[in-house]
Amino acid sequence: MENRWNKKNALWQLVYVLLYFVGTLAVCGMGAVHPVLFVMYQISAGIIITGVVAKAFDRIQAPGVALSFSAGLLLIFLLIGEFTPWHALPIIIIGILAEIAGLVIGNDKWSAVVVKSVIMSFSTFGYYGQIWFNRDFTYDCAIEEMPEGYAETLMNSSPAWALPVVVIAGIALSVVFANITAKLFRLKTAKA
Repeated sequence: MENRWNKKNALWQLVYVLLYFVGTLAVCGMGAVHPVLFVMYQISAGIIITGVVAKAFDRIQAPGVALSFSAGLLLIFLLIGEFTPWHALPIIIIGILAEIAGLVIGNDKWSAVVVKSVIMSFSTFGYYGQIWFNRDFTYDCAIEEMPEGYAETLMNSSPAWALPVVVIAGIALSVVFANITAKLFRLKTAKA
């Protein structure tokens, strides 16, 4: 693929950013189904989001791809009124970390595609991280916005030990789904 930005790559990246947003919304929407699914956001993200970003990182092996995912998501959050520090800061951090990983490993290497895809799968951390780091706020929001009993189930389903379990499982599934994406779409960097 190409190591530089051009019109065609920019258009493809716009498509990938939109799919990344839709995937992020799907992960977030699952939390409305049941509190346990809210606790498992990172696991869902590893399954739903990884394929999109892996395909993008394989197609456009240039600096700035990860940051464009972050910028696109931030812009959309701003437009829909969901732009808060809890949501924005993790998205900025993951974009920067993924760019650093690409620079250190090399954007044209499969290992960089996998590492960057895993990092970018943390797009929902600003939502689910609050379960552990901002519990009172999360509980109050759940009481206000969700059906009766949701908040209690959410708190009971998210003991402190659950965070590392969810993160580790999400990372593992992200690696698995990056490899599945490589096989399904015959990604170039996976063959190199």
